[in-house]
Amino acid sequence: MTISVSIIEDNGDLRAIFRDWLSSSEGFRLLSEYSSAEGALARLEMDRPDVVLVDINLSGQSGIECVRQLKPRMPDTQFLMVTVFEDGDHIFDALTAGASGYLLKRTPREELLASIRQVKEGGSPMTSYIARKVVQWFQKQASPQQRETEELSPREREILRLLARGYAYKEMADALSVSMGTINTHIRRIYQKLHVRSRGEAVALFAPFPGDPQAPSRSDAASPGS
Repeated sequence: MTISVSIIEDNGDLRAIFRDWLSSSEGFRLLSEYSSAEGALARLEMDRPDVVLVDINLSGQSGIECVRQLKPRMPDTQFLMVTVFEDGDHIFDALTAGASGYLLKRTPREELLASIRQVKEGGSPMTSYIARKVVQWFQKQASPQQRETEELSPREREILRLLARGYAYKEMADALSVSMGTINTHIRRIYQKLHVRSRGEAVALFAPFPGDPQAPSRSDAASPGS
């Protein structure tokens, strides 16, 4: 099956390279070329390509904004970003705009052609380097509450687990063999770090911490006054 391809790239030399790669490779047909997002927005919908290679840093409107506008109008067309940008923000913005893959301009010929086939078949091609960037970006975008919870000290994490299991302050003091004053100090610091004002708000953020031992049940705690 022949894959029809259009190009949105303002660098004439690079367009010529892509044109040569596509025209000299079996299974591909170059439908159209555009040097600007504005030109593609005006006419690409009529071309109906299977795949579009899109640069991000175009001379006018960006390639990301171009994809954002075109994808709802061309849901069956796959947009593959081919760019010099390697940072997580550009990658995420392009993917959320509707791009199905993300490659760097230094991608070799055979890898680019294989990526066009892959995206046409429903895949999301990107180099392992870009895939790692995507993972790192999502890790950095973890919710502020999650990041703050991870900043708790081991003792504060232990107390938060006990709070979530319904321990009273006196029961926590007995279970951990510390004074009530120490428990109050830890809880005050937990509230400050989590930016909450009550036990309920703190417990709402609670989730089992990977690698943490299971908190003892209330029946394991020393009874008040023991």
